[in-house]
Formats: sequence, C-alpha cells, structure tokens
Amino acid sequence: MDKNIPNTILGTTEQDLLNLMAESHISVSVDTPMREDAFDLDDETKILLIEKHFSHIMNILGLDLNDDSLRETPKRVAKMYVKEIFSGLNPAGKPSVTLFENHYKYNQMLVERNIAVYSNCEHHFVPITGKAHIAYMSNGKVIGLSKLNRIVQYYSQRPQVQERLTIQIANEIKEALGTEDVAVVIDAHHHCVSSRGIRDMNSSTITAEYSGRFLSPETRNEFLKHIG
Repeated sequence: MDKNIPNTILGTTEQDLLNLMAESHISVSVDTPMREDAFDLDDETKILLIEKHFSHIMNILGLDLNDDSLRETPKRVAKMYVKEIFSGLNPAGKPSVTLFENHYKYNQMLVERNIAVYSNCEHHFVPITGKAHIAYMSNGKVIGLSKLNRIVQYYSQRPQVQERLTIQIANEIKEALGTEDVAVVIDAHHHCVSSRGIRDMNSSTITAEYSGRFLSPETRNEFLKHIG
C-alpha cells in the first residue's frame, strides 16, 4: 500500500479506493484515460451505438419514446456526444498551431484572459463551465491568439477533471511554443456540485499551472494582477 494513502482507508476494497480516488479528484496521469481501441469505430458507428444505448436508458427511466418531443432525443444526444461535447477525445480534431516570428521583440508576458471553458465532469457527465486565463513569454515565436482559445476548447471537449484540464492546456502551449514560460489558471463552476449532492450554487474551483519564469513569485504575481 502506498505510504501516502491515509491510514483511515487501509483495509478498504479496491473498488472503495477507486471510488475515493474519483471523489477526491485523484488522477494517475495527465493523459485522458483512453483504451487502445478507442478509434477502431468510426464516428457514425459510435453515434448509432450511443443512440441505441441511450434509448435503453430512457426506456429504463420510464420515458415514452413515441412522444414527439422525445422520439429524436437519443439520436440528438449521440450526435452531441461524438461531434460536439466529447469531440476533443479524437486526436484528429486537435487544432493546428500557427506560429509567427516575434518581429517586435516583445519580451514581456502576453496574457489572454477570460477564455470560455465548457467541459464535462468525468465522474457524473455534467457540465464544468468557467474561464481560462493564459500567459506566456516568447522565446522568439508568438502564437495566433485564436489558437489559444482553440487549445482550451479542444482539451475541454472531453470528460475531464479540472486539474488535468489545466495541465493539458499548459503542456500543449509549452510544446507548441517551445518554451517553459507558460501559466494557466482556470476558474470554473462544477454542475456536479450545484445540481446534485450538496447543491451549492455559489462555489467555484480554481486550478493553476505555472512553469518556467512563472515559478518566480514576482512574475506570477504580475500575471495574477493582470487577470484580476
């Protein structure tokens, strides 16, 4: 047993530990957990299968799928899952990154604030909504501003944990720009907290990832001042 696991959970079953990890947002990897055969099926086949299974869920709930309002719901949900809110699972949709020469020799931090985050909690499949704030310092290249939004959108469009989402966005920007001087902060509202369980409508969750020069308190505080 890992010495870092509290004694209070020693002796619990493996399933109990897995449940605890999920509730505590413990993750073993910054990669989204995917099976090796995740893309053996094409999108249209996935849509057909999800439609079939979602119809089954609705039937179990006692809903009448012959009703005009509900008849097309399984198909709508299936298309939404594959083509929209979970489309970030497919690496084919990963945004290409356009870099430009830093002709102006701008060597201060560049900050883009209030990038919309719309993701889904992987524990309950309900929305995570909020804002991402990103900063970087150029090492000779700059990135098209819209690409920062697209990177946030791509990694948000999958079942997520906010901590992982923050790190994935930061890592992608560092790789694209070839620099460690990157900061990402996400402030988000979790509907699994507001719509179920404790039903707290007012709380939000803040996560941050700093690297390179942003590990310096002075630089980090300047960034935090910019984002308010």
